[in-house]
Amino acid sequence: MKNSKRLIGTSVLAAITASLCCITPILALLAGTSGMASTFSWIEPFRPYLIGFTLLVLAFAWYRQLRPKTLEELECACEDEKPKFMNSKGFLLLVTVFAGLMLAFPFYSHIFYSTSSTTKEVVFVEQSNVKEIRITIEGMTCSGCEAHIESEVNKLDGILNVKADYEKTSAVVKYDDTRVDIQKIETAILSTGYQIVK
Repeated sequence: MKNSKRLIGTSVLAAITASLCCITPILALLAGTSGMASTFSWIEPFRPYLIGFTLLVLAFAWYRQLRPKTLEELECACEDEKPKFMNSKGFLLLVTVFAGLMLAFPFYSHIFYSTSSTTKEVVFVEQSNVKEIRITIEGMTCSGCEAHIESEVNKLDGILNVKADYEKTSAVVKYDDTRVDIQKIETAILSTGYQIVK
């Protein structure tokens, strides 16, 4: 029974660790300390290994839970004794679902960012005032990171469009240079905790 608890604890810890780089920006946003968003971006290269480890531990826990009992275990167990919830299949199922949600977090993390801040009013800007800049950003690891940067930059007055891309490690910002400047855009990006590469 102790081994089952250790397996379950290990799988939950591995699942959370695997998605920590994507969970941290959401927690930072909720806490109002968006500067710590990229703190765990160093975990990203280990994510595939952590996912594999989580799946192996869960598979082993399910194997131990579902395997037929040995004769020794049957003789030892009382018929009337009901297993504790922590040792039940139901609890293991809850842990498995939780681990799955944690592992899939990067794919749905963007829903936690306000869509109102990314929806812009239609404004008329003189074409000569419209500028576009590509900023190289270090530390983005998933679509949640992209949404975090886009959300912060879109809060600035004069931003027409912003599109961050973690695979290209950059953000393309279209803005009205009479209402906002590059310095303010870079400050908004830096406030998320990601670094600008010049």
